[in-house]
Amino acid sequence: MIAVLALEDGTCLTGISVGAPGETSGEVVFNTSLTGYQEVLTDPSYAGQIVTMTAPQIGNYGVAAADEESSRPQVAGFVMRDASPLASNWRAQHSLRDYLTMHGIVAIADVDTRALTRRLRSGGVLRGIIATGAAAHDIEALVQHARHITPMEGTDLVSTVTCAAPYDVTLGAEEQAADAAFALHPPHRPARPLRVAAYDFGIKRTILRRLVAHGCQVRVFPASTPAADVLAWQPDGVFLSNGPGDPAAVSYAISTIRTLVDADVPMFGICLGHQLLGLALGARTYKLKFGHRGGNHPVKNLDTGAIEITAQNHGFAVDPDSLPATARVTHLNLYDGTVEGLCHRERPITSVQYHPEAAPGPHDADYLFQQFIQHMEAH
Repeated sequence: MIAVLALEDGTCLTGISVGAPGETSGEVVFNTSLTGYQEVLTDPSYAGQIVTMTAPQIGNYGVAAADEESSRPQVAGFVMRDASPLASNWRAQHSLRDYLTMHGIVAIADVDTRALTRRLRSGGVLRGIIATGAAAHDIEALVQHARHITPMEGTDLVSTVTCAAPYDVTLGAEEQAADAAFALHPPHRPARPLRVAAYDFGIKRTILRRLVAHGCQVRVFPASTPAADVLAWQPDGVFLSNGPGDPAAVSYAISTIRTLVDADVPMFGICLGHQLLGLALGARTYKLKFGHRGGNHPVKNLDTGAIEITAQNHGFAVDPDSLPATARVTHLNLYDGTVEGLCHRERPITSVQYHPEAAPGPHDADYLFQQFIQHMEAH
């Protein structure tokens, strides 16, 4: 079946449908990871976005339940150059095409993703729509539709992906076996399980698995949970998760984090959690031209001088010139000099813009979980 990707600037790319039939719209972005497409598909941080994979062939190792970062795919749509018809992997339970169709994800393949990526990199991310079948023939209507899609700026998408009620994290047998076989083993575990209250702004499953692996007892709370309810659980620390949308639009979370900062509880934030922490401390955030999405981004640790190769997925950043005297930049992106890490100068509070859980991506930054453990033990 024919499929079309139409962008708000009038660009139209024609290909074939490799997912569910229909139409979908969102902000069109690109990810440079060579592997990990299932983790990308199921990452709640991609809510509201049509993701373009720059690797030329996607789907060749199929999909497996153990690789999902949430209960279902979260992307608005998916774009590929070549969608592999085969799933050659002993772990595979479905082909990628079947998986996309099963979950109602509209996807397009046989398009020039290199040209699309160059356009997004040069001009910035664009709103777009994927249409299949008869609807794909009315290009002008699709372009007009794309121009009226709600912009990412000012949009709170956290409320669409957060959990409905608190829950305690338990790992299934398959997850435990996978972690035992493939995951890094922490160099140190605390004498007793440390109670971590994790705010779900769109949390990835592997983050929870890494916290458990490092010796934490984790309870996940909805994004709108008041600080008093979390503190009543008497956590040893609070985790601020990744998530989608504009951080400045999530005002309720910013207010909550301010209260937690004043409560002097150890905190660790990742991605959107990092941005929300920056806002809670008094900084500003701004939208990047095309964001950072991939598994090979170099970041410099300013405290050690070490260079970490990191997994990233974000379209906003913290403005370093707006940081208060109580905050200090700890990590910098070596591509464009943007802020990749913060810490509070007086309290055990840290955050990073990238993804140390490495799903997908390298394990260079797993030490950050150990740092969080040390802060909670010392506190």
